[in-house]
Amino acid sequence: MRNIKAKAGMLPCLRYKLSPILIAMLAATISTNSFSAQTVSLKKQLKVDQTKAQGLELNRQSQLIEAQGKAIEQLKSQLDALSKTRATSKSKAKIKPKNTQRKKEPTKTSKIKPVGKAPEKKSPSENVPDLSTVNNKVGGVLTAAGSFILEPSFGYSYTDNNRVFLDGYTFIPSLVVGVIDLREVHRHSFVSSLAARYGISDRWEVEIKLPYIARNDTQRSRPVSIDSSQDEIFNASGKGIGDLELSSRFQINSGQGGGVIYVANLAATIPTGISPYDVNYVTSVAGSKFPTELPTGSGYVSISPSISAIYSTAPGVLFGNINYGYTMATDEESGKIDSGDSMGISFGLGLSLNQRTSLSLSYSQKHVFKSEIDGQTVDGSDLDIGQFIVGYSFRYSPKTNINLSVGIGTTDDAPDVRLTLRFPMKF
Repeated sequence: MRNIKAKAGMLPCLRYKLSPILIAMLAATISTNSFSAQTVSLKKQLKVDQTKAQGLELNRQSQLIEAQGKAIEQLKSQLDALSKTRATSKSKAKIKPKNTQRKKEPTKTSKIKPVGKAPEKKSPSENVPDLSTVNNKVGGVLTAAGSFILEPSFGYSYTDNNRVFLDGYTFIPSLVVGVIDLREVHRHSFVSSLAARYGISDRWEVEIKLPYIARNDTQRSRPVSIDSSQDEIFNASGKGIGDLELSSRFQINSGQGGGVIYVANLAATIPTGISPYDVNYVTSVAGSKFPTELPTGSGYVSISPSISAIYSTAPGVLFGNINYGYTMATDEESGKIDSGDSMGISFGLGLSLNQRTSLSLSYSQKHVFKSEIDGQTVDGSDLDIGQFIVGYSFRYSPKTNINLSVGIGTTDDAPDVRLTLRFPMKF
């Protein structure tokens, strides 16, 4: 009993001792539970924020993908429109069969808005290169209907001749009465011109050309039929407007199917320059005559019809031309003068090097018949002019070309060298 009482007396003391410990343990438990609750709350808030951020990013990515899809659809529609437009232009160039039962409905391209500039309208023979850039003497694929081309050009030629002139009469081959004159002639000619071409239709064009000519001649003369030990040197020059040139070209056939293209040409020259019959002459001590001024024109009207043939064999083009020149007689102080008709031929090859450059090689030969004065033929007045021509063309822009040609004389009557630089510009 005493032990039980003793233990009962110790319980209050033990209760008081354990109370702080229990309180501390209870506070720790409460603190731990509060910290855990805060941790869980923070984790939940962080997860919510991450979810919101991921949602915003997904929304932005979705909008970007949608915009790209719209752009792709727009590009696809534009490509389809361009394909339909090209297919329509090619179908128009094809030959329709004679026994066609079904008629294809024309593609409606008015509602389609292709990107960029629409393709330019081409002539029926669109597969043949522009031969005007290869040789200006051969009518090629002509100027498109309604198009206007302005072409300034600059040229230079040099001639060096040694000739014998006879101013007298020959009774027999060994007896000459008059003056026998040996002459060395150096001739420089500068020609600048402005030409304008207009396409009336895809097969017909007209052209007008006005040149400005500047010439300078140096002649060294020595008479051999008389006793003369000194050379006579005469310098003469002349400049001014040359003869006005008018021309027209008509493409006879389309050349579809790879056939030969034929072009009919007609050119006329009107004497607007200084005539050789209007210049003054001086007489040397030995009796030879020299001009004091050089002419810039021919002094007569000429008409020259010709026909050109063009055959395309990509990447090259074969071309040729046959022409005849008719000159009208003029009445001068010395009588009725007919300067003589002419006949010529030219042929060559044009080769495309790439999309912007081309090269041409050609040869031309021209024979001028003898002149007549009052119906009497002038012996030795006929001429043979041959030239080998190398041409180069560069497409500077879609509307401007640069053409350079070099002509080398192959006969005594032809200029030794001829340079021509042309700048055709399309408007």
